[in-house]
Amino acid sequence: MFASTVLVLAPVAGPAWAHPTSPPGDAPAWCRDSGTTAQLDEVISTTLRETGVPGAVVGVWGPHCRYEKAFGVADEATGAPMRTDFYHRIGSETKTFTVTGVLQLVDEGLVGLDDPIGDYVPGVPEGDRITLRQLARMQSGLFNYSEDEQFQLDLVTDPYRPFTPQELLGYAFAHPLDFPPGEGFHYSNTNTILLALVIERVSGLPLHQYIEERVLQPLGLEDTSFPTDNTFPEPHAQGYTRTTLDGSQTVATDWNPSWGWAAGAMISTLDDMRTWARAVATGTLLEPETQAQRLETVTPPGFNPGAGYGLGIFDAEGWIGHNGSLPGYQTLAVYLPERHLTLVVLLNTDEPVPGSNGEAPSSAFGTAITQVISPDHVFDLSPA
Repeated sequence: MFASTVLVLAPVAGPAWAHPTSPPGDAPAWCRDSGTTAQLDEVISTTLRETGVPGAVVGVWGPHCRYEKAFGVADEATGAPMRTDFYHRIGSETKTFTVTGVLQLVDEGLVGLDDPIGDYVPGVPEGDRITLRQLARMQSGLFNYSEDEQFQLDLVTDPYRPFTPQELLGYAFAHPLDFPPGEGFHYSNTNTILLALVIERVSGLPLHQYIEERVLQPLGLEDTSFPTDNTFPEPHAQGYTRTTLDGSQTVATDWNPSWGWAAGAMISTLDDMRTWARAVATGTLLEPETQAQRLETVTPPGFNPGAGYGLGIFDAEGWIGHNGSLPGYQTLAVYLPERHLTLVVLLNTDEPVPGSNGEAPSSAFGTAITQVISPDHVFDLSPA
C-alpha cells in the first residue's frame, strides 16, 4: 500500500486504551465548535483501540480549531500516559528536510534538478542517467536498501550498531535496478541517501549540520534534531515494534537510527512538526518556482488517483506532507492549503493495523481524523 509499505521507512514483518492527558500548565484543547472536540476525542479513541496502538499524540490547527491531546500509554510496563510535550522519532519525515536542503541548493544555482547523480557521487549504477529529480520523486529505479534481506538481518541482529551511508548504498547497489530511470516508481530510501551526499559535497557541511543551520534555525525548530547516534532527548515514549528475528514484540526506543540517516533519523515534537508541516507544504524556505516543481506529483499505477508523490513529499486528497515509520514509531504531518488546516499524528508503534494488509496505523488515524475535520478532503493513501 502507498500508505503502509511504500511511504514508510521500516522493513516490517494487550488492547490499547484512550486516556486524554496533557502536561501540567497546558491550556485545555479547544475548538470554536465544541462538537468538533467531542468528535475528535471519539474517533481517536476508537482508532487507538481498533489499531492496537499503545499511545497517540494528535494535533489539529486551523482558523476554527486548536486541538492538542495525548491518548493511551507511553510505557506499557508502567502505564505512564502519553504526553503532548514528548520528543518523537519521526522516521521518513526526515526525507522532507533532506529534499528541502537539495532544493535550497537548486535555488542558489549550485545544483540542477536534472543533473545526473554521477556528477556528484561516483559508483552509482546508471549514475549518468539518474537525475536528482528522479531521486527525489522516487523514479530512479534504484533498489531500496531497506528491502535487502541481508540488511534486514543485520539490523535486527544488532539494532544498536551504526551504519554508514556507504554501507547502506552497498546493500542497494548489489541489486539490479527495478526499472530504467524515470520509467517507473518505487519508494526507495536509497534515493534520499544519495541526495544527502549531494548536499554534503556541494555545501561542504555534514548533513546534520546543514539541516540545523539552513532548515531548523531559520524556522525556529529548536526541539527538532538530527542525531548522529542513538541519543533521544527526554521526555519520550517507549517505542514498540515487531521488527525482530522471530516477529515478537520488543522495545526499540534506543535503537540506533543511523540506518535511516537522511531518510529517517530525525527527532521532533508535536509543536515543531506543526510548524514544519505548514512550512514544507507552502514552500517557506524555497522560491515559488522551486516549490511548484516540488509539488508536481506522479501517481503509481494501481493507486488512488487522489494520491501522488512529488519531490520528497506527497499530496493525498489535497493534504500535503509526509509520513514516517521506523521500528517503534510512526508519524504523520500534513497540511491542507485549501482549508489552512494542519494535522500531526505521533504514535509509539510501527506495527501494522491488525487484520489489514499491512496498513500503517498513522494512515488509519489520518483517515479517521480528516473524516471529521475535512470531510470533503479525506486523507487516503490506499490503492485504488
